[in-house]
Amino acid sequence: MVFCRSASVASCNGRMYRVDKLREPRQIVAGYILPVLLLIQCFSLSVEAGNTNINGKSESSSSPDFKIPLCSNLLLGQYVCDEPIIDSKTQQAKNCDQDTRTVVVTCRTAPNITCRGESKNESQKFTRHLPCKWTNGHSFETALLLSIFLGMFGVDRFYLGYPAIGLLKFSTLGFMFLGQLIDILLIATQVVKPADGSDYVIDYYGAVLTRLSMDNETYIKPPNY
Repeated sequence: MVFCRSASVASCNGRMYRVDKLREPRQIVAGYILPVLLLIQCFSLSVEAGNTNINGKSESSSSPDFKIPLCSNLLLGQYVCDEPIIDSKTQQAKNCDQDTRTVVVTCRTAPNITCRGESKNESQKFTRHLPCKWTNGHSFETALLLSIFLGMFGVDRFYLGYPAIGLLKFSTLGFMFLGQLIDILLIATQVVKPADGSDYVIDYYGAVLTRLSMDNETYIKPPNY
């Protein structure tokens, strides 16, 4: 067995051999790791450049404005809203949107609460959309009285915008008074409402039945509270 030292051209036993130089392990590791480190460095520089604002200052979570929450993200109890203006004819809030069933009101933060508003000059004053009832002239008292005294003729259904059911009740004498009794209960509990989807005209602080449901603003009482 013949051993030769690593060289470009080696002579062994009087013969010339071409021997490729072997790389050391450190050279191999450096050849693979250095490009990876360069890529990581370039990526970190690009991220810092993206976080830099137009004034050349980078935004950080330690800045005062970053810690102040938006006024739209305040929780219940952290702000107080003005009461909406009530229309004397509809007994509901003025400018109640028919599609969203909400009205815009002005709100202010509670004491010792700070938030970021739409403008810097009025950071403690903002607007919110509160739920409201959209009415179209159908009185609850009128519908209930028609159902009690003329329900066998279907007048209550004609008044609420259900002509087909009203005609059927008129032809059958209110389903032999059974349908009249059912409609009295449905209208009294405000289950049956006008056909156009509006709400009854009831006193704003009157006997209004509201269905309770869970949404994003529902506060769940923790156990052992």
